[in-house]
Amino acid sequence: MKIILRLLLAIVVAVVLLFGVLLVRTYTYPSLQVETGPWEPVTFDADAAADHLAGAIRIKTISHQIPWEQRLSAFTEFHAYLAETFPKAHAAMTREVVNDYSLLYTWEGSDPEAQPILLLAHMDVVPVDGASAQEWTHPPFDGVVADGHIWGRGAIDDKCSVIGILEAVEALSAEGFQPKRSIYLAFGHDEEIGGKMGAGKMAALLEARGVKAWFCLDEGSAAVDGIIPGIDWPIALIAIAEKGYVTLELVAMGEGGHSSQPPAQTSLGVLAAAIAKLEAQQMPGGLRGPFRQLFEYAAPEMTFPMNVVMSNLWITAPLVKRIMLGDPTTAAALRTTTAATIMEAGTKENVLPIKSRAVVNFRILPGDTSEDVVAHVKAVVNDDRVRIKILGTDTSEPSPVSDPESESYRLLARSVRQVFDGAPVAPGMTLGATDSKHYHAVADNVYRFQPQVLSSADLAGIHGTDERIEIENFLRGIRTYAQIIKAAAG
Repeated sequence: MKIILRLLLAIVVAVVLLFGVLLVRTYTYPSLQVETGPWEPVTFDADAAADHLAGAIRIKTISHQIPWEQRLSAFTEFHAYLAETFPKAHAAMTREVVNDYSLLYTWEGSDPEAQPILLLAHMDVVPVDGASAQEWTHPPFDGVVADGHIWGRGAIDDKCSVIGILEAVEALSAEGFQPKRSIYLAFGHDEEIGGKMGAGKMAALLEARGVKAWFCLDEGSAAVDGIIPGIDWPIALIAIAEKGYVTLELVAMGEGGHSSQPPAQTSLGVLAAAIAKLEAQQMPGGLRGPFRQLFEYAAPEMTFPMNVVMSNLWITAPLVKRIMLGDPTTAAALRTTTAATIMEAGTKENVLPIKSRAVVNFRILPGDTSEDVVAHVKAVVNDDRVRIKILGTDTSEPSPVSDPESESYRLLARSVRQVFDGAPVAPGMTLGATDSKHYHAVADNVYRFQPQVLSSADLAGIHGTDERIEIENFLRGIRTYAQIIKAAAG
């Protein structure tokens, strides 16, 4: 009996000590936020800026997957609109039209030895499905300003960045600002379909000219509000990496024949079994890289009990990993995702399918490669009856991971915190793909951050119904771009 009591006492003491260690680590965990310091907001006409974005939305610069559906003349119209709307910016910079429809601007700096900076955005938008157009509060291409918002396709993705950057340059030019380091603006015309003809061509041109930017900033992340548990205020996530992309085709062949005498498995059954295996045995996940850094930066800003959990990942990481992998919305942050998107087989209900085909899309986590994905799929399927190959030419490897301790990251974080009233900033990762993937050869560090505060409702409008941006949110973006330019090149 005494031995049991001693054992229980030892367990209690151990639990108390562990809890004490957790609390001490939590409340002595150092903040990783940069100091802000004073700043002077740029001056511009807020009402005119909102009208400028609304006007940009009215020009249907739509990227269609099918080439013959493209109306590329809309981009030429958009170029003219920008030149007319921002005369001071166009007088201060030189403009080049690259590959007919993308725009590359150069604002020459006074110090030729200083590394330039590179700001990216894209002019194209996704189509609006004809049926869903009736569900919009305001027609998707009318560019309506109402109820404190600017409504329409591209309001967030990504014409607010194009217009926001040019508004900042226009205002700084009006104030007589002259950059010390050169500034490049690169606006692609086909980001929504891969960016090869726009960003790809501009990046190749800059590389051929020997340009090596100090940093590159694109869309792909934002300040989020009410999305991260334990943080009840906006937190700005500057993405330091983005996932890669590969699509595999799986094909199974069968004998065919009449459905009255089927084999044990038709080709469709073989293929369905392969897909079921892939969904059941996904690539391993882990709390590493950018998302672990996100939690390390965010932990001191969290409320109890999330601050205890995130300040002690040395012991809580397995629990956090398990919880996140159990939810599809967070699992994508920790692993290379598997998504079966297409299955084709059969011609008639009483005819056995000879060929069955499936398409599976993978978004590749930094640390994995497309070769790792192929090897994983072959090992899991483990069936010689299923042929596996990479589909198409859109494969992209995960981006390199930029440095959140670099001076360029700290400059961005400081500028964001100044404009966002001291909001915390943390590194993150872009789960989709952006034009920034084309620019790693021409920049020391590549970041992805759109200076907006986005809620779940805002995010639902991107590529969806009722895309809109709050006017004050858009104006905050203009101030942030101006502050970044002044801090980096002033």
